[in-house]
Amino acid sequence: MRPAHSLILLLVIGVVIVGGLQLGIKKLTSPASTVGCLALTDDGQTDPTETVAIWQGRAIAPPQAQNESLLAAAPVLGESSEEKWIEIDLSEQRLTAHQGGSVFLTSLISSGLWNKTPAGEYRMWYKIRSTKMSGGSKLNKTYYYLPNVPYAMFFYGDYGIHGTYWHNNFGNPMSHGCVNAPTSVAEKLFYWVGPVLPEGKKSVRSSAENPGTRVVVHQ
Repeated sequence: MRPAHSLILLLVIGVVIVGGLQLGIKKLTSPASTVGCLALTDDGQTDPTETVAIWQGRAIAPPQAQNESLLAAAPVLGESSEEKWIEIDLSEQRLTAHQGGSVFLTSLISSGLWNKTPAGEYRMWYKIRSTKMSGGSKLNKTYYYLPNVPYAMFFYGDYGIHGTYWHNNFGNPMSHGCVNAPTSVAEKLFYWVGPVLPEGKKSVRSSAENPGTRVVVHQ
């Protein structure tokens, strides 16, 4: 085979492989946006075989289980006739969950540093109890590999809010586009926002019958 033909064949094989990987990953994404913090698993299970996470060049231990303090109270958190909505203030690095004229909770967060969190008005479209996230670049030292990310709630494609075990520098941008929240805060939000998680399930997509909570992101 001629060298030129060999090169063309290798390029075709590479495109097929990369395309297959993208199709496998994109099954979790909304078609409405570009990638933020890509969710790579969809079973919602914490994987105890994952013992190493990578963040900013450091190896850290991911959580091996979810100790859910709110699971028994989840149905109560979801009951209200008043509108719920989440406000994310990027300038203040603060999340506030509103319910009618009152505040359900407020917390410092970390929004996007390497990839900006998009401002706008959205709806939660997907929730998953635990997932794996990976991305960035080893060349510019932004690579991350984060298994067992808890309480992920996506509002715009792969941009979402989730629990955080790899840093506690809340109040400062730290993420690749998602909204990093303290895990205890993410847990409360997970059972408070729509779509409502069906009993016995670890993930849910929004629908007309089970809509997502409104999310407003602003500077």
